Amino acid sequence: MSRKNRKSVHVDKERSLLTHQNPKSPIAEQYRTIRTNIQFASVEEEVRTIMVTSSGPMEGKSTTIANLGVVLAQQGKSVLIVDADLRKPTVHYTFRTMNTRGITNILTRQAELVEVTQETEVPNLNVLTSGPVPPNPSELLGSKGMDNLIEEALRHYDVILFDCPPILAVADSQIVANKVQGTVLVVSSGTTDKEAAVKAKERLESVESKLLGVVLNRKKMKDGSYYYYYAQK
Repeated sequence: MSRKNRKSVHVDKERSLLTHQNPKSPIAEQYRTIRTNIQFASVEEEVRTIMVTSSGPMEGKSTTIANLGVVLAQQGKSVLIVDADLRKPTVHYTFRTMNTRGITNILTRQAELVEVTQETEVPNLNVLTSGPVPPNPSELLGSKGMDNLIEEALRHYDVILFDCPPILAVADSQIVANKVQGTVLVVSSGTTDKEAAVKAKERLESVESKLLGVVLNRKKMKDGSYYYYYAQK
């Protein structure tokens, strides 16, 4: 990668963590609104395991989950972001961490959770990267080992966020959705096809996943770009 391209990637990733770089910005405030709505989405139980997905690629799900993790950590909660996109992982890029070992090493019994989680520059926020890309992502995510991982993570963290692939692309997200307490669906203004968004919602309903709400991403306003959250009724 050229020096120019490296600089571009660095800038893009800093911008993706605006809640940390510029916590007083309007966008950061929108993420705090998302945080509040999620916390009030269920009155029967505290939602501690959340999957974030989208209908298709490049709709902002990884940026959304990173910033959601930051604002939860800023609230004083211990947060773990798990890169469960075992096909095109990005969490290690966003937080500039190593990805030599991660969730795939745990699921193949080559490592323990405490050995491969990594701290970030954000207090209270740790990440579990993907690790080596496996030949069988769906099987690993659907395994008993995944259940054990979630159970153990809940003993160490207040909230666990799962960054998953687009739900219409592969079965991985439906598998994880069946293991967590709730799901957030990210759609991109002007990009996400309405029919695709409806199909994504139907996929989640087919595995009886609780849709906590939908984040409308990249909505242009007169004074800049904002992120809006629409809570599920």
